[in-house]
Order: sequence, then structure tokens, then C-alpha cells
Amino acid sequence: MAATQLTASPVTVSARSLASLRASSAKFGTLKPGTLKQSQFRSLVVRAASVVAPKYTSIKPLGDRVLVKIKEAEEKTMGGILLPSTAQSKPQGGEVVAVGEGRTIGKNKIDIDVPTGAQIIYSKYAGTEVEFNDVKHLILKEDDIVGLLETEDIKDLKPLNDRVFIKVAEAEEKTAGGLLLTETTKEKPSVGTVIAVGPGSLDEEGKRQPLSISTGSTVLYSKYAGNDFKGKDGSNYIALRASDVMAILS
Repeated sequence: MAATQLTASPVTVSARSLASLRASSAKFGTLKPGTLKQSQFRSLVVRAASVVAPKYTSIKPLGDRVLVKIKEAEEKTMGGILLPSTAQSKPQGGEVVAVGEGRTIGKNKIDIDVPTGAQIIYSKYAGTEVEFNDVKHLILKEDDIVGLLETEDIKDLKPLNDRVFIKVAEAEEKTAGGLLLTETTKEKPSVGTVIAVGPGSLDEEGKRQPLSISTGSTVLYSKYAGNDFKGKDGSNYIALRASDVMAILS
């Protein structure tokens, strides 16, 4: 799957750390190895996956949470080029290995729809990463699951809940005046064709409310919403919530 790859966990730097580093830079000029003291890095925090001790033999998610075994990073491009670890993007896919008991909405008990063993795509910044049996996992809420993927191509994604899956329109190659645009100057399109829709969100009684958007519709969506993917054929796709679709074009 070309768009669901792995990288290391992000590094979080506090404002106080940045201020300290800037002050040190101003004081010492160009920083050299050994210039800064250890005390100046006390508030510099690197957040890695939480490691589960070997004495624990299982993880049981609670409520509407699921445990996902993260898909391994793609080490090569589709063209066979070897990728360094720094060039591998954060994963958004994996296998569901355990599910919680569900949740209660009103008087209704709502089970988790996603079965164990399912291959899923999840929101880019969702969940908490844990390392269990030397394998990286993610604990996240069911609502953070974008959709199910039964093949290796993102174009076959089946969106869940209130999500809509869209094939993004091609970017304009030329300006209105006829000037040819380079890849870096092409404006990101916010128009596309709906190729799949989820079953809808749950109302206050736990009943599904079907989406008003249908497959085949050409839509205008919020420019910075959703999760972007690239298919094996090079086409661009985006999965977003129905509330991020602003209009239907005709």
C-alpha cells in the first residue's frame, strides 16, 4: 500500500526548550558539540512509544477502543528505490488485533463494527502508540478509523461512519493566461468525485443516519480537511468527514 508507511515517533519540543536554545545560540554564536550543558535539555522531551513490560501477556482495549498492529514501513518506492528511514512517512494502516466491549448511547449498547483481523486505515495523528512483544501497536477509538481496506490499493477503501472517500480532481496544468505550471506552483485542488461513502454517524439513540452525499457526485470540500492518499495508479485520494464537504457541483 503506497500511502500507508512508517516513520519514527514525533519529537515534541516545549516553548521553554526553544527559548533556552535560542538564548544559548545568541550567547555562543554558532553552536559546537559540548557547548550546551545537560541542564539546558531537561525540558526537551522525546515522546516514543510506551513499552509494555514482558510480564504482561495481553492487552485488552476498553470501551470503544481498538488495538491495532501497525503496518511495517515500506522500505522501497513502487519503482524499487530504497528509502532511508527519514524518508518513510508515518503509517496510517494496520491490522485490528483486539477490540473493546463497545459503548452505550442512550439506552442502547453499541458494539464495535470492526472485527479482529480487519485491515484498516486510521487518521494520521490518532491514538496512543505502544510497543508490545517488540512490535508497535496503536490504541485508538473506533471513530478514528477512516475505513476498511481489503486489498493493497487505497482506491478500494470502504469508509466508515460519516466519512466520504473522494478521488481528487487533477490540478490545473496551466494558468488562465496559458502559462505552464510546475508541480510546486500547482494549487492543491479541493474538488473531486465521491467514490465511496460510509453508513453514516450515530444519533442520540444509537441509530445510523445515512449521509446525504452519494457516490458519483462531484463535490467541493474544505481545503485542509481529511487524510490524503496516493493510489497505485498515481491518482490522489482524500478521506474526510461528510461535514467537511461544502457543496455538490453540477
